Parts: sequence; C-alpha cells; structure tokens
Amino acid sequence: MQYGFMKVAAGVPSLKVADCEYNTQQIEALVAKAEGRGVEVMVFPELCVTGYTCQDLFQQTLLLEKAETSILMLLDFTRNLDIIIIVGVPVPVGGVLLNCAAVIQKGDLLGLVPKTYLPNYGEFYEKRWFASALDIQPTEIRYAGNKLLVTPEPTLFRTCDGALFGVEICEDLWAPAPPSTRLALAGADVIFNLSASDELVGKHSYLEKLISQQSARTISAYVYAGCGYGESTQDAVYAGNALIYENGNKLASGSRFNLESQTVEMQVDVERLHSERRSNSTYGAAARGCTARIVDAHTATAARDFELERAIDPHPFIPKASDMADVCNEIMSIQAAGLAKRLVHTGCKSLFIGISGGLDSTLALLVCAKATDMLDLPRTAIVGVTMPGFGTTDRTHSNATALMHSLGVTIRQVDITAAVNQHFSDIDHDPSVHDVTYENSQARERTQVLMDMANQSGGIVVGTGDLSELALGWATYNGDHISMYGVNAGVPKTLVRYLVRHAAEQIGGSTRVTLLDILDTPVSPELIPASDDGTISQRTEDIVGPYELHDFFLYYMLRFGFRPSRLYMLARKAFAGVYADEVVKHWLTVFVRRFFSQQFKRSCLPDGPKVGSVSLSPRADWRMPSDAAVALWLKECERL
Repeated sequence: MQYGFMKVAAGVPSLKVADCEYNTQQIEALVAKAEGRGVEVMVFPELCVTGYTCQDLFQQTLLLEKAETSILMLLDFTRNLDIIIIVGVPVPVGGVLLNCAAVIQKGDLLGLVPKTYLPNYGEFYEKRWFASALDIQPTEIRYAGNKLLVTPEPTLFRTCDGALFGVEICEDLWAPAPPSTRLALAGADVIFNLSASDELVGKHSYLEKLISQQSARTISAYVYAGCGYGESTQDAVYAGNALIYENGNKLASGSRFNLESQTVEMQVDVERLHSERRSNSTYGAAARGCTARIVDAHTATAARDFELERAIDPHPFIPKASDMADVCNEIMSIQAAGLAKRLVHTGCKSLFIGISGGLDSTLALLVCAKATDMLDLPRTAIVGVTMPGFGTTDRTHSNATALMHSLGVTIRQVDITAAVNQHFSDIDHDPSVHDVTYENSQARERTQVLMDMANQSGGIVVGTGDLSELALGWATYNGDHISMYGVNAGVPKTLVRYLVRHAAEQIGGSTRVTLLDILDTPVSPELIPASDDGTISQRTEDIVGPYELHDFFLYYMLRFGFRPSRLYMLARKAFAGVYADEVVKHWLTVFVRRFFSQQFKRSCLPDGPKVGSVSLSPRADWRMPSDAAVALWLKECERL
C-alpha cells in the first residue's frame, strides 16, 4: 500500500467440478499474473478448489483430501510471492465439515474463515453437507501442514502496511446482519467475499445494490468474486460476477457469462476510507464494543514503484453529465430557499446586490430572481446596482445592465470614481499607485453603497463571493467579504460556470445570449484600469492560479484531510497533459499558503447556504484557528 492505495483483485477461474488439480492450476495462473501487476490481496470464488456444485461428493474423503493437497500446492506456489490470496475450500473440523476461506501468503496459511450463514432453499442445500461457524467452538486443527485456530469469532488480517481486511462468504452478505458489518466496525478497511450465487433474471441488479449499500453503510471497500464457467449447470447457471466497490461506488466489474478465466483489479483508497470514518460520528458510536482477533500477514519483500492506476476526476465538484440538469436545479433551489427563508424571517421586502457583469454576481442575481418567484414577490424588489470604477470595462458593464433588464429587476447605477478619489485624498494616497489600498478602497466603497442603500429601503444585501474565493481569501476584508446573506458561499468557482450555463439553457432568449457572453468573459475583480484597447487587464487566475486546480486541492484537502504530497500525486494524475508537474507544485504551495493565512476572513463570514459536502462556514463545517501555523504543510510542499 502506497499513498494510501491498496491494489486488490477478484479472480474468477474456469473450473471443472471435483477436479482439484485442474482448478488449482487455473488459480495459480491467475495469481501469477496478478502478482506481476502488483496486486496485494486477491479473492477467488466460494469452494473454488473443488467447485461449488459438488453436492454429495463433499462427503467423499478422497475429494476432501485432494482439496487439502491443493492448499499445499498453493502454499508452495506462493512461497516466494508477496500477494495474499483467499480461496474457497471444504475443511473437516472435528465431526463437521466447514465451508471455508483459506487465507494464504508466502507459503503460510494465515487463517481459515468458516462461512456463517448457510442457505437451505432452492438449489442451495448447504446444510446437507456443511456446518455453520456458529455451530463450532474455537478449535485448533492441523491442516495443510499448518497448526491454526478455526473459530466463529471475527478475524481480521493485517497487511504489512497496516491495512485490515475481513472475509465473509456468499450468503453471509445476504443475511439481515452480515458478518462484514461487525468486521468493518472492528476495523476492516476491505471486505472480501467468496461467492457462488446463481444467476436469475433481475438478480444481478439486486446484487450490485446490495454490495453498494453494504460498502456504503460500513464505509469500506468490498471485493466480490463469484463462481462462473465450469460449475455444473444441472439446476442453475453461474455467471462469474467480479465486482469491486468503495464506499458505495462501483470501481470495477468483470464480464458475466465469460467462458474463460478473468481477473478484475483496482486500487482502493484506504486512506480516504479512514478519513470518511473519522469524520462520521455515527460510525464511531456504532463501533463501540466491536473487536476481532487480528492475524498479521508477512512483510512484502519486493519494493515496487507506485503508479496510480485508477482515474481521478479533475473536477470533483462538477456533477456527471447525466445528472447535470437535476443537480444544477437542486443547487439553485437550495440557494433560493435559504434566501427566501431569510427574507421571510427578517420581514425584508427588497434585495440589494452589486452586479459587475461577472460570473459570481450573475449567479447570485439568478438566485435572487428564483427566491422572489418562490415568494410571489415582484422581481422589481431586487435592486441590482452597478458601480463602475477605475477598472470597469464596457463589456462587463453592458452585460450587467442587459442581464438586469432581461430579468426585470430594478436597476441603479452609482459611479464610485469620485467617492474613491475623495477617499484617496482623505487618506493621502497617490491614485497612480495601484497597490492593495487602491484596489480595496474600491471594494469597500461598493459595499458601503450597497449597505446604505439597503438601510434606506429596509432591505438586505446579498453577497456574491463564492467558496473558492473564500478558500483563497480572494476578497476584501469588510468589502465584498461582507453581506447580510451570502448565497454563493457553498458554491466553488468551477461549479458557478455550470450553474450559469444551465440557467442560460433553461431561460433562453436574450438572457441566454447575455449569460453566454458573461461565461466567455475572463474572471476579474476589475480593480485596475483596463488596457488601452478597453479590455480587462487584471485576470484573477493570472494572480492566484487556475481555479480548477484550487478547487481540486480544496475538495480533497477539506473533504478527506489529504496531505500535500497526496494532493500533488492525485493532481498530477488528474491533470496529466494539462499542467506540468512544477506548475501543479507551484499552485499547490500557493493554495496552502493562502488557505492558512486567510482564515481570519472566514472566521467572521456572514450566513450562507451549504450546498455540497465541502463548506467553509465557521459555525457548522470548518473550524480553524486564524493563527494556525502553516509550516508543516509548506515543508512538505517544498519536498515534492
């Protein structure tokens, strides 16, 4: 396991019923390939050594002895391999026969895990041949040259990197209280299931939902291997399901009804699972009293170079295309409902919002329109204020005005140039010096205008700043940083674009044309005079960096607590071919530095609706001291 990723596999060998030697050869062939690809733990189907459909042949001593010989063969085969394999085998224990999972590594039988819940319906009559784990007492046996304990108590296996995994067998998953629940609560990061579920119409879909739910409920990875081609088709057909899930999400699956052996591999993110569990107080409460004995695996001998093989979404805040419309509607409804409640609670009948012709104020205005529609208020209750200053361009100003006209809101304009120049004179600032004072004076003047206008009419000021700006501190303290309700506070910059584009397609007409031009306008605070040709001279992303990178860092750092080295590794994979490694490192360092230094702005944020799993509200989500030291994070950035 490197960077918190553990490579697992589900193997489905082509079998012959009751031919242990042939079956073992098929298993070995899949293991050899998986070992070469760096698989750390691999699971095979239920009773794969003998075949699941042996029926009364399970009572034959010869078959049981050959099965034990096969385990000896697998022990010898794996003697110089690091991979851990889990195979299904019938094991006599005292006067009963158990349906077991044998856990093998480096020539050692680490343990035998007996099946707990035995089906006894349809074509499954396992109780005819096998006993349940619940029917036995802890028993020490000698099997395949090893002395080991077979017990009904939960058993976890710990890899050399510290990852814990547990094992359950087929019907165990279908039980009302699966053993995997207790295994996960006792610490298992990954659950491996050896299965032999037959194929029926509609059953596969149900199985996927079942695994997804169990994986999500236990916040674990779940690796499922079901028997396939070669099993008897006397009364049922087995499709060879191979599935890998992580916290409810399907990562990989094999092809069903395959007539050849197959393996499905995937790197599961154990570190991410740990983060999810730590942040879930319900999970911790449920884990009280859940314990299991732990068996340590052997230390791996072969050092491997790590290469992340699974895809990483470069835009984690953006909905999937198939869900885009529904998610965008839901987000804007959350924003509008929050604003509507604030209006009802305060008794205010008017909304004041600064309209710059940029993306954030555009989204905020669209939300205001939706909120007034929800309350059956006229849109004229929305007062959109343009406040041109030193850096305002004709393009943004005309777009702001056109958008307000098309939405039917009240339009007001206040040129702040004279007021800001008077302020420069008052504080003895040279207006030719375009420093932070020059810029922030404009932002604070605009906020003063909005606040005082709202006071005149008994209204509230609606903030426009987004989640990404809050993370970077890209806001003027006591300027655009302040409002009476920040509708965009939970929306990152990359998502703002999609919401505005979605609104453009829904509304259509002249509004659509204006919105599309706003989308095509560079992101800028427009606090520095325009270029000689009248175009925007101050581009935000030239100063603070690409928002798609910062949103990526923001999501994984806050959502899962990932350290800079892991953020860097994930970003290199997600943005391969888009940004060079040194560019990713540079902007990661900028993000970390700004995130820590700008917490004081977030510590006194106005109220605003949370719309996703990441929020910077100092009241409910992100609580961080404003003077926290950044040294640890920056030192790791320097070592990248």
